[in-house]
Amino acid sequence: MSRLKAVPSRLAAPAPRVGAPPSDARAQDRERARIKPWRKWYATKRWRELRLKILERAQYVCEQTGVPLTGKSPAPNSPVIDHIVEHKGDAHLFWDETNLQAVSKSWHDSEKQAQERGRH
Repeated sequence: MSRLKAVPSRLAAPAPRVGAPPSDARAQDRERARIKPWRKWYATKRWRELRLKILERAQYVCEQTGVPLTGKSPAPNSPVIDHIVEHKGDAHLFWDETNLQAVSKSWHDSEKQAQERGRH
């Protein structure tokens, strides 16, 4: 009696997915930077200095909730510098100190995001 031979697969290779998998944060960041070139402004010395200035102005307290901004990302009480009015790549709005506020990551990732989604 002969043995069964392996049957070749009839399934095709899966189609390539669009974008990076959710678990690959670095690849997602690269894709965002490609689509939105202004994101590189966040990596500049000018931004780091401005960010520090805004945190000192707010005395490391969330300007929306009053929570002390003492955590390190991704902690809910870690500081985030938020653009009050979305800049959408507008350099004037991006660098405008009066358009910036120090907020907690938890507030930014929930309330602020909900406000922005509601406007669109």
